[in-house]
Amino acid sequence: MSCDCEKKRHRSDEELKKLTNRLSRIEGQVRGLRDMLQRDAYCVDILVQVSAVGAALNSFSKELLSEHIRTCVADGIRQGDDQVIDELVTTLQKLMK
Repeated sequence: MSCDCEKKRHRSDEELKKLTNRLSRIEGQVRGLRDMLQRDAYCVDILVQVSAVGAALNSFSKELLSEHIRTCVADGIRQGDDQVIDELVTTLQKLMK
């Protein structure tokens, strides 16, 4: 497995704030799960919250993927870099597992 550690993406302040806020909410939800477990909460209640965390992570992924396609992929295509399409397909395959 190779790592292209040089790839980076500068995000606008607005985008960074929006994504960071989403992750902070998810982090709070995960801490809530731990607290529920420590309080001996009913299994079904914990599972419902696990589902909510999963949905929140999926929503975060969709937002990040959308921005990636609009920026990195679109820019790469405009510059004639077909590798961005291959990378996108590989990423989508991983996300769809």
